[in-house]
Amino acid sequence: QVQVVESGGGLVQPGGSLRLSCAASGSIFAIYDMGWYRQAPGKELALVATITSSGSINYADSVKGRFTISRDNAKNTVDLQMNVLKPEDTAVYYCTADVDDLGWGRANVYWGLGTQVTVSS
Repeated sequence: QVQVVESGGGLVQPGGSLRLSCAASGSIFAIYDMGWYRQAPGKELALVATITSSGSINYADSVKGRFTISRDNAKNTVDLQMNVLKPEDTAVYYCTADVDDLGWGRANVYWGLGTQVTVSS
């Protein structure tokens, strides 16, 4: 079993910055992709950013140039630096990790419980 836990959410004013962190723990033989998703009130779950174990990154167009995803493979963590935040960034942010939790070389996707980010003046 693997646990994925987000932290760093909170209230910030438009134009401000916030840094989210996520740590995976438990039965981890390897972690492949890690990423961030978000769900705004009344909207569908949406991809924010993903990063592979080798550092290949993909961003949603809505956050490109403002958000930066990074990871520390040694610590099994992934961060999301969010700058120039907008009210439309308000959402619950979820961390994901593709984890080989059995040592079989095949990954299962684990999700955190989410952390609230509110951008408001």
